[in-house]
Amino acid sequence: MERITISLDEDLAREFDRLIEQRGYRNRSEAVRDLLRQHLEQARQGTHDARHCVANLSYVYNHHERELAERLTTLQHGHHDLTVATMHAHLDHDNCLESVILKGPTAAVRSFADALIAERGVRHGSINVVSVEVDRGAHSHGYAPAGGRAHAHLHLKPKV
Repeated sequence: MERITISLDEDLAREFDRLIEQRGYRNRSEAVRDLLRQHLEQARQGTHDARHCVANLSYVYNHHERELAERLTTLQHGHHDLTVATMHAHLDHDNCLESVILKGPTAAVRSFADALIAERGVRHGSINVVSVEVDRGAHSHGYAPAGGRAHAHLHLKPKV
């Protein structure tokens, strides 16, 4: 691990320490690492380096909205290659929260998320995107599938 030293004025240091306490960090170093990762990821999203991603799309919608649930389901089925899983929760008699785990080419994931959030009746849509490197290697995980050979599958490794 590499050490760096930074200087902060007293007001900024106090404000940073309050943030650290509110978020439950054990020390300043952990907080700085997370802030750096967050900003580096945001910068990466604006470049060609963000070819593939994993993402969490969350949104609230009124399930009484005419045909909205059917439109949302149709959209997800139309993008089954991007949709990994969906979790649905009832918030009250009218509103539902859905969280959709996505993976795939970043442009396609963002386009799908934008289309879903833009559906009439969807409220409070938000997406969290994490760039990943795609490893298409073949290997064994220590257990022997039929024939005892390594098998090929994707690993999506978050960029650090």
